[in-house]
Amino acid sequence: MPLPTPAYAAMTAGSALTPFAIERRTPRAGDVQIAIRYCGVCHSDIHQARGEWGGGLFPMVPGHEIVGHVSAVGAAVTRFAVGDAVGVGCFVDSCRHCDACQAGEEQFCREGMTATYNSLERDGRTPTHGGYSTRIVVDEAYVLRVPPAIPLDRAAPLLCAGITTYSPLRRFGVQAGHRVAVVGLGGLGHMGVKLAKAMGANVTVLSTSPSKRDDALQLGADEFAATGDKGTFKRLARRFDFILDTVSAAHDYNAYLNLLERDGTMVLVGLPDQPVPLSAAPLIMGRRRLAGSLIGGIRETQEMLDFCAAHGIAADIEPIPIGRINEAYERMIRGDVRYRFVIDCASFG
Repeated sequence: MPLPTPAYAAMTAGSALTPFAIERRTPRAGDVQIAIRYCGVCHSDIHQARGEWGGGLFPMVPGHEIVGHVSAVGAAVTRFAVGDAVGVGCFVDSCRHCDACQAGEEQFCREGMTATYNSLERDGRTPTHGGYSTRIVVDEAYVLRVPPAIPLDRAAPLLCAGITTYSPLRRFGVQAGHRVAVVGLGGLGHMGVKLAKAMGANVTVLSTSPSKRDDALQLGADEFAATGDKGTFKRLARRFDFILDTVSAAHDYNAYLNLLERDGTMVLVGLPDQPVPLSAAPLIMGRRRLAGSLIGGIRETQEMLDFCAAHGIAADIEPIPIGRINEAYERMIRGDVRYRFVIDCASFG
């Protein structure tokens, strides 16, 4: 029998989110049923709920930063037991047999990962719904274990913002002594600062908002530079070994590339909604690299959670009841959150 589940959904593109009942499947042999305790609010939730990226499936229940406790397991489940603290990130399935899946890079599945919401299950018919709800059922292969050292509410954003920033820092070899710049200090950027510092890097925050200087330093940054200051780009030329660009608004990549030392790397994790012009000169003249990165696979996401537990890292959050989700969306658009809204799913009642 399907499991009736309270949720909040956008009924059409751009409509306010309202209460909505969804049905979760009864756990199959390999499934874990999770009582959702908290769900982070990612800016991509807004883009998708408002139809800004196109191709949305409505009604849509957003949310892919999910944490809670196991409430039931299928007969074949071996990795989890009732009561375990667990999480679910940006995807809940993949083909499992392509080279990407076999390499633990399920986010790059050749047949397309099954996103936690606004997607279809592998049957090609059943829509997925996310964490703005009280329960979710997921195959155990796509469930993460949340270490007890991380407060559960502050763990939720790690399932997207955490892995989105951890993966490129780790994959491109950031280590002690490296000079790292984090562009933008929002939900992604604040995690980038914490993670890069824990890896031993010297970290500078680059932001258009001078008012974020104190926050940047309190988060652990060694330096702060306002990019609206015309002298900043000249003063910091060839300063950095690595730049993590978290900004999703269109901006001048060329200017930031010139801040890299020879053989430096700049990685984009923000996704502007319009093309950004790119010149070959900053790349060629410094043998620099420009790359992109998309979340991480299950294995790397678990590695990130364990790293955060070992280094005392968690997201900075503002808890909200589900009834304030539309207000939270508007505040996020204004940049009025430090640094991630997290829905307390107990507020569903």
